[in-house]
Amino acid sequence: MEPPSARVSALSVYRSAAAPGSLARPKRHGLQVSLRSRRMKKRPKQSKRPEFGRCPSPAGPGNGGDLGAPLPNLAAKREQPGGPLPRPEAAAGEQPGGPLPRPEAAAGEQPGGPLPTKERPLGQIQHSRQRAAKLFQWLITPVSPQQFFEQSWEKKPVLVKRHNPRYYQGLFSTVDFDAILRDSDVQFGVNVDVTSYVDGKRETHNPVGRALPAVVWDFYRNGCSLRMLNPQTFSSTVWHFLSILQEQFGSMTGANIYLTPAGTQGFAPHYDDIEAFVIQLEGKKHWRVYSPRKEIEVLPQFSSCNFAQEEIGEPILETILEAGDLLYFPRGFIHQGNCLPGAHSLHITVSSYQKNSWGDLLEKLLPAALQMAIEEDLDYRRGLPTDYLEYMGVLNSDMVDSRRDAFTEKIQSLIKKLVDYAPVDAAVDQKAKSFLHDCLPPVLTKNEKALSVHGLPARWENGDIYDVNIPIKRETQIRLLRHGIVRLCSEGDRMLLYYTTENSRVYHKEEPKYFEIDPEYTDGVEFLFSSYPKYVSVDTLPCESLDDKIAIATVLFEKGLLITKKPLA
Repeated sequence: MEPPSARVSALSVYRSAAAPGSLARPKRHGLQVSLRSRRMKKRPKQSKRPEFGRCPSPAGPGNGGDLGAPLPNLAAKREQPGGPLPRPEAAAGEQPGGPLPRPEAAAGEQPGGPLPTKERPLGQIQHSRQRAAKLFQWLITPVSPQQFFEQSWEKKPVLVKRHNPRYYQGLFSTVDFDAILRDSDVQFGVNVDVTSYVDGKRETHNPVGRALPAVVWDFYRNGCSLRMLNPQTFSSTVWHFLSILQEQFGSMTGANIYLTPAGTQGFAPHYDDIEAFVIQLEGKKHWRVYSPRKEIEVLPQFSSCNFAQEEIGEPILETILEAGDLLYFPRGFIHQGNCLPGAHSLHITVSSYQKNSWGDLLEKLLPAALQMAIEEDLDYRRGLPTDYLEYMGVLNSDMVDSRRDAFTEKIQSLIKKLVDYAPVDAAVDQKAKSFLHDCLPPVLTKNEKALSVHGLPARWENGDIYDVNIPIKRETQIRLLRHGIVRLCSEGDRMLLYYTTENSRVYHKEEPKYFEIDPEYTDGVEFLFSSYPKYVSVDTLPCESLDDKIAIATVLFEKGLLITKKPLA
């Protein structure tokens, strides 16, 4: 049986390689940019299974149905999605999937899904924050976002029963799962887990190496659940879905896919350190949700170990999720799901808000505040009383002594004054910088590609290079690609612009992306922030000369951060 710490929440797998952040100056990676010269210089445990495909078989009453239940029809013809979101173009070899309909619907085409057809398709909403809000509204409807955040967010579970199995159709399917196994380099323990929970025992059965279909489906046939840990790496639809939602939360938004055979359970009761949205895609699953057992487990910083049934009490919510249904529960709420006989289950858990509490911000803020106070305030540098060891400490905690009172009052005074030295904005910028490193890169629509650096006709043709220059002029109309893709941060004596357009779909595969900007150009960048989503002409940028205005616009355009109102080609 795996140790309790091996259980993985929907986001923690992506953060496992990341070190805690600090307010220190960043390492010299990324791009160092001079806008004057326009030159850029780059600075550079798994358990073994005893035999092929064998999961322990449940035995006795209460353990579900026949493990020989057939797999979902993996060769079934894929139906057209019915959702309201823009469908991304799949890269070569990817499975496009998707409830994300094209941003510009063809004449007479119905966007489908719950959004009224009279409203603009999602891709035509100009402001990316509004687009994220509309997507979230679609996700939880008929519950309103205001009602959700006021009454349920971080407080209690929410169940949405839609009686509409097509509602989330196209987001992901078992057919997509199979295609990813066949066409992509999926690794056991990295991209997919094989799990079982039988007679109170939770086990992981991952071999070493690539998760080939013959091996994976044999595990499934023998009663094992499958968990795909980072579907956005392989599915352009899930990538698009999450890349929009992350702007709604202002926090890393990830996902896991769970495929469970009929009559089985893959995971023990536990709680997670994330806000979870369980989206039922296929089949049905029996869910039980339990309140946190004690105050310390309310909104926990870390996920729990696996619990025995007798440790968790009675559920506060018990339901059967069917395709099209949604279940939300906050971090700290214990939960477990099992498949009923006769029907498999496929669901995606969308998760966010890991390590995004006030306490996590203060972990960055307080050390910096203390360091600043020590440097600037003599009171923090004065020596402790020579005799304080005689009356302070646990050994002396019951002592009645006026010196103890004076010592405690002094500590309280210094802590209270610490607020005056707290670099709140700098600490928030550090959180924002970490968030941008966590972010998925944006998915560009066909129109956005044509208006961005990706639409330029630069090419090799007939033994020569053509159309390399970027023809940005004073009258060129520009704007940021998205609201949430950039952050301007002050790092000591440098101004750095962090961005997401060159991030990988694999969590932290790349170092944080940023380039340095001369301080006199920051007004131009801030002007683009404040103008979004309106287009502005290059000559309106608040820089000293036209050359400076064109230079900064060109740098931002080259990094994929700007689009133009009309194609430059």
